[in-house]
Amino acid sequence: MFGKILSADVRGIDGFGVSVEADISDGMPLFLMVGYLASEVREAGDRVRTALRNCGILLPPKRITVNLAPANVRKAGSKFDLPIAAALLAALGVLDPRELRGVLMAGELSLNGEIHGIPGILPMVETARNMGCTCCVVPKENLREAALVNGIQVLGAAHLKELLPAENPGKRGVFSALHSPEEESGRTDLLGEPSYGVDFSEINGQETVKRAAQVAVAGMHNFLMIGPPGSGKTMIAKRIPTILPPLTLEESLELSKIYSIAGLLPEKEPLIRERPFRGPHHTITPVALTGGGRIPMPGEISLGTNGVLFLDELPEFQKTALEVLRQPLEEGEVRICRSYGTYVYPARFMLVAAMNPCRCGYYPDFNLCTCGPGEVSRYLGRLSQPLLDRMDICAEAPRLSYEELVGKKDRETSARIRERMVRVHKLQRKRYQGSGYRFNSDLGGEGIEKFCPLGPKEEELLKNAFQRLHLSARACHRIIKVARTIADLEEATHIGREHLMEAICYRALDKKYWTR
Repeated sequence: MFGKILSADVRGIDGFGVSVEADISDGMPLFLMVGYLASEVREAGDRVRTALRNCGILLPPKRITVNLAPANVRKAGSKFDLPIAAALLAALGVLDPRELRGVLMAGELSLNGEIHGIPGILPMVETARNMGCTCCVVPKENLREAALVNGIQVLGAAHLKELLPAENPGKRGVFSALHSPEEESGRTDLLGEPSYGVDFSEINGQETVKRAAQVAVAGMHNFLMIGPPGSGKTMIAKRIPTILPPLTLEESLELSKIYSIAGLLPEKEPLIRERPFRGPHHTITPVALTGGGRIPMPGEISLGTNGVLFLDELPEFQKTALEVLRQPLEEGEVRICRSYGTYVYPARFMLVAAMNPCRCGYYPDFNLCTCGPGEVSRYLGRLSQPLLDRMDICAEAPRLSYEELVGKKDRETSARIRERMVRVHKLQRKRYQGSGYRFNSDLGGEGIEKFCPLGPKEEELLKNAFQRLHLSARACHRIIKVARTIADLEEATHIGREHLMEAICYRALDKKYWTR
């Protein structure tokens, strides 16, 4: 007796098909599972056998073999419990094998037959659609999430008994007792206006830093703020997502897939609508930051895709954790290599960081600073120059005066600033259409030559800055990209001297601390 059904697993943010086969034959009583399985998949045999018994189905004392193909790809997680149970039911003749053709199942079973939700349903359902499946059976908890994928029927199961014909008399078909997305009230699959709860208009003073933040958002540049404690660095960083353009449906689905794989997608809100803001503590490990583990999972930089990754107190982070950021910042993705495969996660985020100029936070104000020259050097020495070169914009946040703190001025709201950012982002997408670039920050050497030409006066200005500030080639390119963004904000066709000078100022600041 033989039964077969389709399931899926996830590698990176993409799913791949897995064929679950069950064979019951004469021989010594044995329950054998094969197919390059992780320990939690092997444990599925005991869970499935117990769940079937508690649903009134006893497995015969025969040789039972369950195979998960392809056998050369490692499978992990508890998602295969439900398809293993369905394949065994088909092999026993309880389910009609013909009704399981073109059906993909995934779900975790409890010992009493209840079906629990699992992470990664969204990429699995996409895989089912791409494989040409006509139906996908998922845990009822994941039904809203699965319904986001168009072009395939999705059904939810809350208990294994819902698949048994004997438990559903009078209903035709294997799936007649399952739940449909229409039964879930309040289903939403369209993007709405995000609500962040904070606004840029709440910030008093720090006009220079706010200007630098807007330039950074306009071109999706990495942004570093340096200043004493209480100068508003964290407050500004937390409001940066409020001026980012709203997520497109494509970006929202990509982000939802990442959160689904990480098991962080809310059941009642399966579609991520807001730009993420991830602010990990400085004790975070390199693995938690970039992703990985025994069963590779997305890290903080992938969870911040299409949004902001904020590193507060930057020098307090482990140096190894900061250095692993360098490659993802350049490539926009993270590759986690294991002996059994390579996992690729997106890492297209805007890096925002804040730091004090010294341990006490008040250098170079010698009236308040209690640090000696050696202490300042050791504190700043925790940041490598290659990492600083990857920060496109660096702005100083000075101490606020009392008048700035309590002053009542008409300040721009996040909504008004966001309108400007939307216009600039549309301009960049139109300019780079078909080129592989999205924003000014994505430009490589060839892209800079093509899209950011400089006149003779601008070339001379950049040459002087390069020599006087001892800039690296990477820093020089980033100055040009920031200048292109400043020109876009002013709706200028070409990069002018004033745009280049402002961009140079954003590079000169971090040099002040390193060349004191």
